[in-house]
Amino acid sequence: MGNRRRGHTHAPKTPPSLDPHSTNTLRHPDHEQDVKHRICMVSDFFYPNMGGVESHIYQLSQCLIEKGHKVVIATHAYGDRRGIRYLTNGLKVYYLPLQVMYNQSTATTCFHSLPLLRCVFVRERITIVHAHSSFSAMAHDALFHAKTMGLNTVFTDHSLFGFADLSSVLTNKLLTVSLCDTNHIVCVSYTSKENTVLRAALDPEIVSVIPNAVDPTDFTPDPCRRDNSKITIVVISRLVYRKGIDLLSGIIPELCGKHPDLCFLIGGEGPKRIVLEEVREKYQLHDRVRLLGALDHKDVRDVLVQGHIFLNTSLTEAFCMAIVEGASCGLHVVSTRVGGIPEVLPDELVTLCEPSVQSLCDGLEAVIARIRTGNVASPATIHRKVRTLYTWRNVAERTEKVYNRVCRESVLPLSARLHRLSSHCGTVAGSIFSFVAVINFLFLLFLQWLRPDHLIDVAIDASGPHSRLGQHVSKKKSKTPNPAVS
Repeated sequence: MGNRRRGHTHAPKTPPSLDPHSTNTLRHPDHEQDVKHRICMVSDFFYPNMGGVESHIYQLSQCLIEKGHKVVIATHAYGDRRGIRYLTNGLKVYYLPLQVMYNQSTATTCFHSLPLLRCVFVRERITIVHAHSSFSAMAHDALFHAKTMGLNTVFTDHSLFGFADLSSVLTNKLLTVSLCDTNHIVCVSYTSKENTVLRAALDPEIVSVIPNAVDPTDFTPDPCRRDNSKITIVVISRLVYRKGIDLLSGIIPELCGKHPDLCFLIGGEGPKRIVLEEVREKYQLHDRVRLLGALDHKDVRDVLVQGHIFLNTSLTEAFCMAIVEGASCGLHVVSTRVGGIPEVLPDELVTLCEPSVQSLCDGLEAVIARIRTGNVASPATIHRKVRTLYTWRNVAERTEKVYNRVCRESVLPLSARLHRLSSHCGTVAGSIFSFVAVINFLFLLFLQWLRPDHLIDVAIDASGPHSRLGQHVSKKKSKTPNPAVS
C-alpha cells in the first residue's frame, strides 16, 4: 500500500526558503528522516464543516507537526470564522474571504485566489502545497498557483467518479489539467488509484495508495450504553443521493415490519432527509426511527456506542472512514460492496452486500440472527482488531516519504508546463489552459512588482522546528526539576 519509487536522473533540488536556518535542504537520501518540510494543506473542506476530508486533513496535520514539520491550512471562510485561527499544537488555519458557490466549494476563476494564496505561501515560506479533494475548486486553484510559483505539489484524491454523466466528464477534464504536472498524487485505496489514473490519464508510478485512518482512542466501545432489549442499527452519513439514502428508505419499512424490536438511529443532514421523514410518517415509525440531524465530530462516538449494527448504504466510496469508526466502537458493520470498501475491513468484521434493498436486507437479517443467538464477537474484541489496522502516525510516515520524494523532483518551468498541458490535455483544452497558465504567470509577475516578496512580512512559525510554541514548551520542560537528579 506504499508508494512505488522511481529513479531520477537530475540532481537533488533545494526547495526555496527565505529562512537561512531552514532544515529543508536535502543532503542525501539517507538523511531523509532529518528533513523538515513547510507544508500548506489546501481544501474547501475543513472544520467547522464536518466530513471525512476535514478529519483527514486535521489528523494528518497533527501527526506531521508531531514529527517536526511546519503545517498550515488554507480554506475559505465559514460564516464569521475568517482570518487566522490557531488549533491544537500550533496548527495555523487561514480562513480566506473567498465566495462559496455550491456545497461549501468556492467559485473559481483561477485568478481571484492568487493574491491571497501567494500571500500565504510567501508569509509561511511554504515548500510543499498539498491539495485535497477533487470536489474542491480551491484545491485545484492552489495547485495551479503553486506550480506557477515554482513550489512542489501533492494532491490527495478522496473520491470516486464515473465516466459517463456530464458532471463527471467535466470534473475529469479539470482533474486531467490539474494533475498533469503535479509532482505526486495520493489515493486512499487501490480502487481509488485505478479510478484516478484512468480519469486523469496519469502515470501509475506517480500515484501512491495511503489509506485513511481513525484515532482508536476517540472511538472506544461502551456496551453499557446499549439497550439490549432491542437491536439498534446506526447510520451516520451525509443524507445525499450518493450515500444511498434512497436504499435506506426502502430498508427501514421492510425490516421494521419483520422485527418489532428493531430501531434505527440516523445521524447526519442533507437534502435526502425529507425522504426519511416521509417514510417515518407513512409507516408511523416515530418511536423506532430517530433522526438526529447534523452531529459534531465529538458527538459521533456517543451515538455509535448505542448501536449493535453499523449500516453503510453508499453507492460510491473511495475508502469510507465511517465503517472503521463504527467497527472501532465495537459495532458489526453491514455495507454495500462498492468502490474501495472491500479493501477497508477484514471479512470477519464486515458483511458486504450488493447496493440493492433486498441484498442489504438479507445481510442485515443474517447479522441480526447472529446477534440473537450470541454468535458474534464482543465489542472489545472487534475494537482490538481494528485499532491496529489504521493509525494516523502510519499515514503521516508514508505521507512524509511522499514529501521527501517530491522535494527531489524539479518543478516544470513555464515552457515545459505549456508543452505538457498542450500534449497531455488535448488540442482544445490544452490550448485553453496553456493560455490561462500564461495569464496566471503574468498576473504573478504583476503582483510581485506591485508588492515584492521581500516586503511581505514573514510569519512567526507556530509549528515546525523553529516554532515559538515548541521553544516555549521546551523551556518549560527544562525548568522542571528532574526527580532522578533531586
